[in-house]
Amino acid sequence: MSTSHLYLPPGVKRSSSLIKTHDLDEAQALITRVYIPHTLRSRDGYPLDFKLNFLQSHQLTLGHLNYGADAELLVPAMETNYHINLTLKGSTAVSQAGNTGSTVALRRGVAFGPLHDFTVRWSPEAIQYAIKLPRPILEEHLAALLNHPVDGVIDFSLVFDLASPAGQNLLSAVNFLRAELSRPGGLSASPMARGQLESFVMTQVLFAVPHRFTDELTTPTKPANRSRIRDVIDHIDSHPEADLTMASMAQLAGVSARAMQKGFVAAVGMPPMAYVRKVRLERVRAELISTAGARSITDIASHWGFTHLSRFSAYYKKQFGESPSETVRKALS
Repeated sequence: MSTSHLYLPPGVKRSSSLIKTHDLDEAQALITRVYIPHTLRSRDGYPLDFKLNFLQSHQLTLGHLNYGADAELLVPAMETNYHINLTLKGSTAVSQAGNTGSTVALRRGVAFGPLHDFTVRWSPEAIQYAIKLPRPILEEHLAALLNHPVDGVIDFSLVFDLASPAGQNLLSAVNFLRAELSRPGGLSASPMARGQLESFVMTQVLFAVPHRFTDELTTPTKPANRSRIRDVIDHIDSHPEADLTMASMAQLAGVSARAMQKGFVAAVGMPPMAYVRKVRLERVRAELISTAGARSITDIASHWGFTHLSRFSAYYKKQFGESPSETVRKALS
């Protein structure tokens, strides 16, 4: 997403969506606009080498950020948002609500709750993903995964393991989201695909960062019965264009996400999202045949949420035994 909507003070440089400045006040003003009002200070007195590249949607704000100095942020309670930092390089020291900790590149991340002030002190070389997640959206997403209301805030652990399998899954999901939203013709051009990937990132946050619902979210559970899975299948078949996520399908089935996943594999032989992809590929094929070259393959694929064309072509050929262009040629013959 372009940052052209953001006012940039004199002296701030931007290349594409990358914003740069050496001025502390300007950096503070920019982070205030993107995230929250706060106090920023340089602990060593040196000028900043501030760089921010960010993308925003109604579901989240994703920034790739470094200060290039021994910088400290004093942040008031965000109240309506959670904040996650994934440290990619360097380290930070953090504190919130009497708890302290540190992050290390690709080893530890940090999750700040919405109800208390927090501080972050950056090492000069530190680079992080800074993710702002609206509280209502994340809590509703968790409630859908659990199939019951979430009462009160999600009490995330301050520091969490980025090197664990769940932490690596989160980091991979954020890397992919950032790459696709930055790529011309990527997921930003397809609200259907973008919404699914943003929901996937939220799911990975909930699995990677320990909280009071972690055991419930991860404990093995009995699979949903076939009648509930049948309802989900019918919904996918009837509305493949809908925003179909694990959370939304679990909510439809009236079971937890894990029960729905297990029940779906038992009933259909594949995970729910693989079935969604299968049905959407069938819709793509039907349109390729019915339009017989009047619409481009790219347009049709993008309409159905397939924005990465090489990956789409591989899925298509695996499912139908021919490439999309071969389907069009046969339709024209």
